[in-house]
Amino acid sequence: MENILKIIDKVPNYITDHEVGKFPQNRSVAELLDLGIINLDKPANPTSHEVTAWVKRILGIVKAGHGGTLDPAVTGCLPIALGRATRALRILLLAEKTYICVMKSHAPVSRELLLSILDNFKGKIYQTPPLRSNIKRKLRVRRIYDLKMLDHYPNSQLSLLRISCEAGTYIRKLTHDIGLLLGTGAHMQELRRIKTGPFSEKTCVTLQDLRDAWYYYKMEGNETFIRKMIQPVEIICQNIPKLFIRDSAVDAICHGAALTLPGVVRVTEGIEKNSLIAIFTMKEELIAFGQSILSTKEILTLSNGICARTNTVFMEKKTYPSMWKAS
Repeated sequence: MENILKIIDKVPNYITDHEVGKFPQNRSVAELLDLGIINLDKPANPTSHEVTAWVKRILGIVKAGHGGTLDPAVTGCLPIALGRATRALRILLLAEKTYICVMKSHAPVSRELLLSILDNFKGKIYQTPPLRSNIKRKLRVRRIYDLKMLDHYPNSQLSLLRISCEAGTYIRKLTHDIGLLLGTGAHMQELRRIKTGPFSEKTCVTLQDLRDAWYYYKMEGNETFIRKMIQPVEIICQNIPKLFIRDSAVDAICHGAALTLPGVVRVTEGIEKNSLIAIFTMKEELIAFGQSILSTKEILTLSNGICARTNTVFMEKKTYPSMWKAS
């Protein structure tokens, strides 16, 4: 797993027991089917729910969920979590998204005018969800992190835009509002999501890819292809502040216990009080999500007390030996 945030040792030279637990990359295919993510390239026309149902049918699993709905006509990154990994989907639902959009203005506009108008939509914008959405229609604030014009064709009235935005931003509504400022009207003609959180279209796989890989695995015993398609759930946590804990503290966290400072071995930068954190083993296995009680600086300097409370557990109980007593 790639850690975006800097890791700082609280207990230098700690050595984990390699007889218990397992590095995520060493999980069996069966384990990945219960704790993995597929970055699917959603095709046009089916709903996100239908695509997720097809993935379950191909893999013969009971539980799967997708990380952020795409309209039927929209293509691109649709991360699908398998089994217990569905508990992590709330992270993807809140993650930054990036889209490539074909916008059609209702009359020709110059490149210069369009560029000047796009500048007005960078930063905070106000949106009311469209009529056909399932969200309550009330004015809300969303953030556009980046908005670039990749190409512009005045004669055909088409523009190619790249949009990086906060989760929950309606691109169809955004293009409509751009059209209002242009004075010509405009609409979204085509849309593709190229990034959601840590998943990009560079690692997308198609339904046919998945079906073929599953065939090689089930019929020929070849795991090579299916392993390339199912990523460990830990990839979701790249940008989340983390605590790495002692082997002896793991099972208590699996039972929902609070994490105390003596159990912490490493900590990443960026932990703030009352913020979301991920709790990991020293083999970089995701144990649970929690809420921090202390900041990174306090965790590194203090020696006793509770530093985080557990709220969502991923690891099975007794994966690591129990070394605590329930009260």
